[in-house]
Amino acid sequence: MSAVKVITYISAVILIFFGVLFIWGSFGSNPHPEWICVGVISVGIGFGLIWFASRSKPSTAPDNITLQVDLPANVSMDTLKCQSCGGTLKPENIKLVAGAPVVTCPYCNTTYQLTEEPKW
Repeated sequence: MSAVKVITYISAVILIFFGVLFIWGSFGSNPHPEWICVGVISVGIGFGLIWFASRSKPSTAPDNITLQVDLPANVSMDTLKCQSCGGTLKPENIKLVAGAPVVTCPYCNTTYQLTEEPKW
């Protein structure tokens, strides 16, 4: 839920609350008939805000996730080869699935998760 919707709902609740108080207060021991108009208008605006907030559609912009990897200074790149057929893999063949790097071989269509070997 967006911040604008939350603020709209909170404003609507406040307007309805005070509108009901104005309507209720207009029938007290010291009647104020003009408070009925203020209360009805306030309640009407509050329900209008609720209607407006419920009708607005959320944005459907896709979430873009960028993964940046910082490597230490002395890194040498080796060619990545498929575990099944030995074909050379390119960076385009690696995708991030559920937070884990998964590679799909373009030659034999084997899919497996990349694992990092210990450095010692």
